[in-house]
Amino acid sequence: MRFNYLAFKAIYLHEMDRFRRTLMQSLLSPVLSTSLYFIVFGSVIGNYVENIDGISYGSYIVPGLLMLTLLTQSISNTSFGIFFPKFNGTIYEILAAPISTLEVVLAFVGAGATKTLIVGIIIFITSTFFVEVNVKYPLLMIFLLLLVAFTFALFGFLIGLMSSNFEQMSIIPTLVITPMVFLGGSLYSLDMLPHFWQTITYFNPVVYLINGLRFAFYGVSDFNIWISIVSMVAFLIICITVVSVLLKKGYNIKS
Repeated sequence: MRFNYLAFKAIYLHEMDRFRRTLMQSLLSPVLSTSLYFIVFGSVIGNYVENIDGISYGSYIVPGLLMLTLLTQSISNTSFGIFFPKFNGTIYEILAAPISTLEVVLAFVGAGATKTLIVGIIIFITSTFFVEVNVKYPLLMIFLLLLVAFTFALFGFLIGLMSSNFEQMSIIPTLVITPMVFLGGSLYSLDMLPHFWQTITYFNPVVYLINGLRFAFYGVSDFNIWISIVSMVAFLIICITVVSVLLKKGYNIKS
C-alpha cells in the first residue's frame, strides 16, 4: 500500500498549528519550572553539596531535569492530540478518510515528538544561563533525545487511546512518570543512597534513561550505557505492538 503523504502532512501540520497557537503556554510553563529548579536546587542547595563525580551539582542535575521535560511533554502532547478528536467527534472524519493506521500514528506521534524536542532544546538553552553545561558525546545525546521523545510520544498516544476522560489521561504523567523521574536519580547520584534504596531504585526504568543521558553529557553513569539503550528500544517495541493491536481492533474509538 502506497504511503499517503498528503494525509500524513495534513494531520502533522494541524497538530503543529495547535502548538503554535498555544506557544507561550507550551514554552513558558516548562521554562519557568526549570528555572525554578535551577534557582532552588542548582544555586541554593548546590552550595551545600559537594561535586558529584567531579561535576558541580547544578550541572549534574541538567540531564535529569531535561529528561523530566521530555517524558512529561512527550506523553501530554500526544495523549491530548489523539484524545481531543475522540472527545469532539472529529476522529470519525479521520477514520472515514483513506488513511492507514500507520499514517495516523506516525502523524500524531511525529508531531508530539517534534513539539517535545522543541521544548527540550529551549530547556537546554535555558540551563546554560544558570550552570556550565558540557556535552561530551553530542551524537549520543541527540540519538537518546530522539529515541526518548518518539518512544514516549507513542506511549502518550497509547494513553490517549485508552483514556475515556481527561482525568484518566492525566493519571500516568502526574502520578507515575513524575515521581519515577524524581526517584530515578534526576537530582542525585545513586551512590548517595543507602544500599537498600539503591536496590529498590534498580527497578525504576526511568533511572536507566536519566543515566544514559547523563553519560552523553559528562561520560559518567551508574549503569552501562547499553542497558539504557536496550531498555528504551524494548519499551518502544512494546508500545508499537500494543498500539497496533488496539488500533486494529478499534479499541475505544469505533465503539
